Amino acid sequence: MDKIQYDNYVKILKEELIPAMGCTEPIAIAFTAAKAREVLGQMPEKIVICCSGNIIKNVKGVIVPNSGGEKGVEAAAILGVVAGKANLELQVISEVKQEDIDKAKALRKKGICSCKLEEGEENLFIRAELTAGHNMSAVEVRTKHNHIAKIEKNGEVIFEQPDVVTKQSGDKSKLNIKDILQFANEVNLNDVRDIISRQIKYNSAISKEGLTHNWGAQVGRTLIKFGSNDIRTKAKAAAAAGSDARMNGCALPVVINSGSGNQGITCTMPVLVYAKEMGADEDTLYRALVLTNLISLHQKRYIGNLSAYCGAVSAGTAAACGIAYLNGGDYDTIGKTIINSIGTVGGIVCDGAKASCAAKISSSVDAGIMGYEMAKHGLVFPFGEGLVEKDYEKTIQNIGRVGHQGMKSTDVEILNIMIGK
Repeated sequence: MDKIQYDNYVKILKEELIPAMGCTEPIAIAFTAAKAREVLGQMPEKIVICCSGNIIKNVKGVIVPNSGGEKGVEAAAILGVVAGKANLELQVISEVKQEDIDKAKALRKKGICSCKLEEGEENLFIRAELTAGHNMSAVEVRTKHNHIAKIEKNGEVIFEQPDVVTKQSGDKSKLNIKDILQFANEVNLNDVRDIISRQIKYNSAISKEGLTHNWGAQVGRTLIKFGSNDIRTKAKAAAAAGSDARMNGCALPVVINSGSGNQGITCTMPVLVYAKEMGADEDTLYRALVLTNLISLHQKRYIGNLSAYCGAVSAGTAAACGIAYLNGGDYDTIGKTIINSIGTVGGIVCDGAKASCAAKISSSVDAGIMGYEMAKHGLVFPFGEGLVEKDYEKTIQNIGRVGHQGMKSTDVEILNIMIGK
C-alpha cells in the first residue's frame, strides 16, 4: 500500500478512536463550559449555552454521567463549570465528587444557566458564554466534539483556529473500500494495537455492565432473555447493552467512532462476539476491527457526524463487514454486505440520544448480519432498486446524500417536535 495512504489511515484511526464518557453531545457541552470557566478564572454568575439543533436534540433525553440522574443542556454545562477538567476533553466530568453533584443541582435550581438554539450554524456547534461581574469568557466548539475553534475573554479573541485540520486529523476523503481492505490486510498491527485494544477493553466493559444490570429499557438483556441463544442474538445484545448503559448515565468510558459512543460500541461488540464464537486469533480480530472502524467512518463522512440519519445504521453495516472479514470475505462480499444492509435499514431517523438508541442498534446489527448472509451466497439487491448502484462506492455516496441533504427538513421537524414548536 502507498505509504502516504497508509500513514493517513493510521492517523484517522488515532484521531477518531478516542475515549469519551457518556453521550458525546452533553459531554461536549460540559467540555466547552469547563474550558470557558478556566478562561474566566472564577465561578460565573450566569451561563448561556448556544447550540445547534442537533446538539440540543441529542442532549434532551439522555442522562449526564456523574450528575445524579440529571438530563439536559443546563445539567451538562453547570457540571462542567463546577467540576469539569477541560484537559480531560471528552472525559471532562470523570472525576466529579458528590459535593460537586450537589452544588451543580443547587445552581441549576437557581436558574444560573440558559440554553439558546443557534440557527444558521452547522450541525455540531456549541458556544458557552460565562459572566461574573464585569468579566466575560466565551468558548466555541465546532465540527468535532473536542475541537475548540475560538476563545474570547472580555470581548477580545485570545485564540482562534480553523475547523478540523486535515493534516492533523487525517484525510477521510481518501477512504474507499478497496484501500480499507488492503490496509486491514497489510497494516503493521503495532501501529494500531494500542488503539484497538483500548476499544475492545472499554467497549466490552460497558457492554458487560449493560448485560449485567438494569439500565434504561434493557434492550440487550431483553434480547438475551427472550431471544434465541444463537450468535446473531448475542451479537445484537452485546451492542445494544452497551448503549443501554451509556444512554442512561453509566460513567464507564467508551471508545467512539464518528464522534459517537453508540457507534463505537456497535462497531466493536458484534465483531468480538463472532470472533470469540469462531475462535479467531487476536491478529485476525484486530484486522477485522480496523476494517470495521474505517468502513463506518467512510460511510459517515458523507452524512456528517450529526444528522437526522441514525448513525447506528452505518456502524451496524460496518460491523457486518467486520464479520465478513473474519470469515474470509473478499472485496465483493464486503461491498454486497454494505448494499444489502443500508438497502434494508438506511433511513432510520435520529430523534436524539436516548434509551431507544439501543433498539435501533439491535435492528441495524440484525440487518447487517442478514446482509452478510445474503452476500456470502452471492445475493445482493440489484442496481436500480431505490438508492442501489452497481458501484459500491456510489451506493454509499447516495445514502450519504440522503442523510446529509435529503433529511435536513426531517431534522428540522424532529427538533421542532422535541422543543414543542
